[in-house]
Amino acid sequence: MIPDNFIVRKMNRSEIDLAITWSASEGWNPGRYDAESFYQTDKNGFFLGKLNGEPVGCISAVAYDQHFSIIAFYVVKPQFRGQGFGIKIWKTAIDYLGTDRNIALDGVLAQQDNYKKSGFQIAYNHIRYQGVGGGVVPAGIVELKTVPFEELVAYDCQLFPSKRSVFLRHWIEQPESAAFGFLKNGYLVGYGVIRSAYTGFRIGPLFANDEEIAEALFQALLAENPHAPVFLDVPDTNVQAINLVQRYQLQPVSQTARMYTKEIPSLPINRVFAVTSLELG
Repeated sequence: MIPDNFIVRKMNRSEIDLAITWSASEGWNPGRYDAESFYQTDKNGFFLGKLNGEPVGCISAVAYDQHFSIIAFYVVKPQFRGQGFGIKIWKTAIDYLGTDRNIALDGVLAQQDNYKKSGFQIAYNHIRYQGVGGGVVPAGIVELKTVPFEELVAYDCQLFPSKRSVFLRHWIEQPESAAFGFLKNGYLVGYGVIRSAYTGFRIGPLFANDEEIAEALFQALLAENPHAPVFLDVPDTNVQAINLVQRYQLQPVSQTARMYTKEIPSLPINRVFAVTSLELG
């Protein structure tokens, strides 16, 4: 029986920083400045569970539009687990998103069976690879801010289930980050972002029309932070992406399953060399 003094309510902006701190304590290594991008995408999609006024758990349920959404930041503080608090937090998120949207998440192995019971099915895995920054920026790379924003949004729409203009506007302008594009015949054919994380730096997204373009962007992103740990989450169904990170001797450190409640979005996964983030897709 969940006590009456346990409530789940919408988070305010400052409380999202708490969720990111909890995420870091779980070993998920979020970006240091991710909160603003996440919050601006869906200000109503973050929930906090409180017992006697004390925060004990959280979840995000971000609706990009009427068709696509994603759940993340599902955390209950260790001493409050197994008491039903997490289930109530989870149900709040599911109720908020409704039954019409396709809901995505990245599930750790220990929770995948539970997610299946809620109607989620595995599409593929994301493998997190770790390497070290360094090297030089190759020819052909441009700073992403020189690319018209609407051109970036149009390119991104080819590789993500929803148009995410608000998210991208904040994502590419984070502190302690860098964003690069690759142009061919004046058109954007790939882009990548690297940002500061609790440990080292995280690359995401890394989108490109082919492996050669992806490698050039990858080199540019690595060159931004010499000697620093660098992480990226790679779809295991993109053989070229796996070949790329292995060629640079990055090592796999963890794995999650990308899961959906409805159909798997029809996207050219062979052009997704690193997902934007496990938290917002």
